[in-house]
Amino acid sequence: MAGRRKGRIIAFQALYAWDVSRKSLEDLLRFDWVDQEKRDRLGEEGLAFPQLLICGTIEHIEEIDQQIDSNLTNWDFDRLNRVDLAILRMSVYSLLYQRDLHPSIVIDEAIDICKEYGTDESYRFVNAVLDSIRKKTAGSAGS
Repeated sequence: MAGRRKGRIIAFQALYAWDVSRKSLEDLLRFDWVDQEKRDRLGEEGLAFPQLLICGTIEHIEEIDQQIDSNLTNWDFDRLNRVDLAILRMSVYSLLYQRDLHPSIVIDEAIDICKEYGTDESYRFVNAVLDSIRKKTAGSAGS
């Protein structure tokens, strides 16, 4: 599972860079911004998971952002912290499109990444938004 965690962190970092600097998808997927030693350790197979997260999230960004926006309580989407937004986007992609992953794993991973990279309050906020989305999408899992 450590490989998946590293993959999620790389995907989160790529989505943050995409949001802040509008780096091209091609640039992001070269992973030249990731330390060479880390890339070598992960190998092509290890980079396949973050590639899937990055491509899937960007491909479905409108729906993902709409899901996030509609599950915000007393908060404006445009005021979201960019770190939190990148973590939310990646996690919402997983909740909506990676049905083989248990939602609690997706949410727990998001919380752990928030604790490492976000503000002191990030993990509570991200947990609340993702839990709301999880509850609303759980009913549509069989469809």
